[in-house]
Amino acid sequence: MDWLLTRGAIERIFSKQEVDKPVLQILKLVPIPSPSGNRYRITLWDGLQENTRVMLGTQLSMMVDYDEIDQFAVVQLDHYVHYTAPLGDILVVLGLTVVEKGFILRHVLGNGALSSSSPDAPSTASAPSSFRNCQDPGSFSDVVPITSLTPFYHRARVTNKSSVQEYDSARGRGRRFSMSLLDESGEIRAVAFNSECDRLCNVIEDNKVYYISKASVRKVRPGYPSSIVNDYEMFFTSETTIVSCNDDTSNIPAIQFNFVPIERLQEVSKDSVVDVIGVCTWADEVRTVTVRNTNEERKKRDVRLMDQSGTEVCLTLWGDQAERFDGCDNHVVAAKEVRVTYFNGVSLSLTSSGALHITPDIPECHALWEWYNIEGAHVQPRSISGSKDAGRTEVNWKSLAQAKAEGLGQDGPDYYNVKAYVSVISKNNALYRACPRESCYKKVTELENGHFRCEKCNRQTTDFKWRPLISVTLADFSGEQSVTCFGKEGEQLVGKSAAELGEMYTVSGNEDTRFEDALFDVLFRPFIFRLRAKKEFYNGEISLRTSAIDVTPVNYVECTQRLLGDIAELSKNLRERPPRE
Repeated sequence: MDWLLTRGAIERIFSKQEVDKPVLQILKLVPIPSPSGNRYRITLWDGLQENTRVMLGTQLSMMVDYDEIDQFAVVQLDHYVHYTAPLGDILVVLGLTVVEKGFILRHVLGNGALSSSSPDAPSTASAPSSFRNCQDPGSFSDVVPITSLTPFYHRARVTNKSSVQEYDSARGRGRRFSMSLLDESGEIRAVAFNSECDRLCNVIEDNKVYYISKASVRKVRPGYPSSIVNDYEMFFTSETTIVSCNDDTSNIPAIQFNFVPIERLQEVSKDSVVDVIGVCTWADEVRTVTVRNTNEERKKRDVRLMDQSGTEVCLTLWGDQAERFDGCDNHVVAAKEVRVTYFNGVSLSLTSSGALHITPDIPECHALWEWYNIEGAHVQPRSISGSKDAGRTEVNWKSLAQAKAEGLGQDGPDYYNVKAYVSVISKNNALYRACPRESCYKKVTELENGHFRCEKCNRQTTDFKWRPLISVTLADFSGEQSVTCFGKEGEQLVGKSAAELGEMYTVSGNEDTRFEDALFDVLFRPFIFRLRAKKEFYNGEISLRTSAIDVTPVNYVECTQRLLGDIAELSKNLRERPPRE
């Protein structure tokens, strides 16, 4: 069976030659612990030589764990990436097909023998000459893809580098900056805090490629909003080394997007961070606004994007991005890391770590531009945001009776807006003690020692966090609907923070009714509710549950403009209807 092996493939691969789907034999598999579970370093044999500097991608680890890949197995490399590093090259296998199981062969094909060297022995293929005179040969190790997340060096391109941001925490005031790191295999977010922020911020440049080592890798906090598809993120520490890469980096992408079609944005949860692409159909002037929470003045510009669905959305730019924007002449705009909000419809806001790319050289841009020139320029866009001309909004407005009659939520989550009053509000269980972790909403149990235990996190704490869970009945002219306002939406409804409500609840009694007053104060007041209807498994049975995902006071000017627009459209349709015979 020696003829199965692609003889000489290893030398050609490590000489940067293209070898299509080589067939090789695995001589060794060495597990390497990593945060995401075992990774495997392997020794490959092609019938002429072996090489130990080969890693299996994380997606292939399960094949080893389930004995689909074993020692002496013959495999076909369907997808692999070759990296150059100062101490020798490394090959990362991202996809393979098992040709023959090792337990069947039980020997090395041809004249090969198992290497007596350690798994960390240098590759048979020599390191490139440009690195042979490296002054500090111990300053680099292996280069592996971002998705591998091993203790080795990474080589990645910096994209979306943010400015330095100040923040407040329990330990005092701090500063940080973040970026996206990108290679052929994927993308990961990296963050530097305080002293590391000062040390690295002016060293790292956007769109440059670096060797990065000794960064801390942690699991991404559940629910953390980001458009980057990765379960982990990097934190730079005092031991982190970052050195500019002077190799050929043309194989590393300049940017990576995970676009959400504009017409699907209404299905995205509030505060999610996504990527979008669209033709800029309109751009407002730069305006100066005062931020309500900080009383700071900021520059702001609203632009509108439309894609092939004919759907249009409003995107808000801030600060320098608002002033520098130059995509008004029907250019294609790709927006990286924008936040989805629900106010007067669906709208987007560019985050501090986000970036705009005007007419980027990507297939999605070319396809969108071709569509716009042929068809899109003549399409009347359907806006899911407030209209630029008369405050007209075309989000999914319903009456409560309409939502029930149309069976919203029966076949999956449905979202709609309604103007309604709170007719009933329950003070029972309107507030509960929750785990203090930001990503955990589980109720805690008070222990005899005065501590609090979270079963989900399996830990005890000395404190807890109040969280609202307010049950209300909404009413409009057509009917009623039971709705749950959880967390932020509960705070929006009552107009007070969870901490304020918790303080009131703690001292509530016959002489202090502030907690009950805060709840009952919302009765028979109108609000604009963004609701989600969805079937959920609860208390042993499946039932339709409706939750608020946004609560805002009624803006009567906007509501009046919307109603006038609806009346005008209805009148137009009636005039255009053919007369009855």
